[in-house]
Amino acid sequence: MRRPLARNLAVLAVSAAVVSVGAAAPPSSPHASVDKVPVAVGYGGAVASVDADASAAGIEVLKKGGNAVDAAVATAAALGVTEPYSSGIGGGGYFVYYDAKARTVHTIDGRETAPLTADSGLFLENGKPLAFADAVTSGLGVGTPGTPATWQTALDEWGSRRLGSVLKPAERIARDGFTVDATFRSQTESNQARFRNFPDTAELFLPGGTLPVVGSTFKNPDLARTYEELGKEGVDAIYDGDLGQEIVDTVNKPPVDPGSGYNARPGRLSLEDLAEYEAKRQAPTRTTYRGLKVYSIAPSSSGGTTVGEALNILEKSDLSKASEAQYLHRSIEASRIAFADRGRWVGDPAFEDVPTKGLLSQKYADSRECLIKDDAVLTSPLAPGDPGNPAACSTAGTAAPTTYEGENTTHLTVADKWGNVVAYTLTIEQTGGSGITVPGRGFILNNELTDFSFTPASPDVHDPNLPGPGKRPRSSISPTIVLDRANQPVVALGSPGGATIVTTVLQTLTEFLDRGLPLVDAIAAPRASQRNQTTTELEPALWNSPLKAQLESIGHAFRQNPEIGAATGVQRLPNGTWLAAAEKVRRGGGSAMVVRPAS
Repeated sequence: MRRPLARNLAVLAVSAAVVSVGAAAPPSSPHASVDKVPVAVGYGGAVASVDADASAAGIEVLKKGGNAVDAAVATAAALGVTEPYSSGIGGGGYFVYYDAKARTVHTIDGRETAPLTADSGLFLENGKPLAFADAVTSGLGVGTPGTPATWQTALDEWGSRRLGSVLKPAERIARDGFTVDATFRSQTESNQARFRNFPDTAELFLPGGTLPVVGSTFKNPDLARTYEELGKEGVDAIYDGDLGQEIVDTVNKPPVDPGSGYNARPGRLSLEDLAEYEAKRQAPTRTTYRGLKVYSIAPSSSGGTTVGEALNILEKSDLSKASEAQYLHRSIEASRIAFADRGRWVGDPAFEDVPTKGLLSQKYADSRECLIKDDAVLTSPLAPGDPGNPAACSTAGTAAPTTYEGENTTHLTVADKWGNVVAYTLTIEQTGGSGITVPGRGFILNNELTDFSFTPASPDVHDPNLPGPGKRPRSSISPTIVLDRANQPVVALGSPGGATIVTTVLQTLTEFLDRGLPLVDAIAAPRASQRNQTTTELEPALWNSPLKAQLESIGHAFRQNPEIGAATGVQRLPNGTWLAAAEKVRRGGGSAMVVRPAS
């Protein structure tokens, strides 16, 4: 039996208190293994990420008196060591922060930017779009990194520790090593052909020309030295220093193995691009759902507007009483509609007139919600609506297909003993980024500019996501913090997964808030992802379920995706306790930890 939202949250808070308390602080020896557990409950703060060493780095900072921002940067830096194909100082991301004292939410847009010399033809050769495979493994796809600036901005604004202090756990992991798991080996294997084109990448990640062995210790002394330098000199070493020059040289003349025969297109990055880069503090998106306040990241990411619009579309549906088939049908159609609007309206607001307020208005959502029928399926690509002139059930615009977006990244969620919360998603774009390692520095550069449309998605529709000078490519990153009526945190979460991030966050929120699942189970629930495409992606558990046939009977079409997302979250419980939750299986399982486990 489904329960109303208020009862759902009360029951979840009680049930959370009796789940396995999971992991606490990291072991004292830097070489000791850290077990992965997907859920932990306790006091003093909580960290959830995909990796146990990274979660332990954040817990270490919390135990020493750091706050959620300090711990988030420490966790992110450690992920740059243990998840180097998904994140690192060669990339960017979006940071959402809840200030417990002021009960307010703030965000940082740390997205990578195109070179100041870029134009809409950045990925054209001889008037034709460059092959995607050639663009992603090139200097041309590398944007100005935003992660270091994000860390420094967050610490300056809300942190209590210096950058050098919070980098120490990650520096230690890089120097002493971490244990290779099956995910790390698999990701290396899937990239080995690309990595072999670049001697510095191959030397680091394919030592001796072979794949890393599961259970072996992987060390990255170059990255340890880089972190040490950043700790001493600050991020100006990148944005106005020698390290920045090394990045520029690497992008503009990729260090290719001359015997490989590979043509790595040179990039256009300059020292001016680095010097002009800014991690932007900006207002979050905000909408209400079931009386709760949902905050996320505003454009240049489409995450906040697209998740928010889909939630507003679902506001009229009682998902708590719906059957599983009805719930999935409604969620799929809400996502389809929101992605149609995303493709037409969302881009970098410094270049595009993004109607954020209109996209998040309940009036506009109601004008789109009436398109959904219980016994039929909308046809994709669905045409967008006009948030500036909402008309009931209107699809007055011209339909355009959804463009491709790489499916990797990583997410972390942190809370501290004072009640501050961080939801932070960071990325170097696809798994392995550009494949190009800065010589002697131990980190891979992003290929984030390939998130731009190479050409307009449709010649008849304005595309807000074409390249431009200093422009930020559209993202789907959706770090989200939900507050109650008293502006206290209910839950915070996010996920990797490219454009599937939006649907993962949407589904996890509705499974938790509407369907009454404990947070760890909402994260683990099998996923569907519809992004205004002719078919909806299903994970195997849904592909092999009777639900598939039920949905096909009303017109849904599906394709299989073996794994969608890898979410983490934290939930505020009574009496100062926190629940941290992560994946049970996806990406090898995630890692939830608290400072002091509940007894």
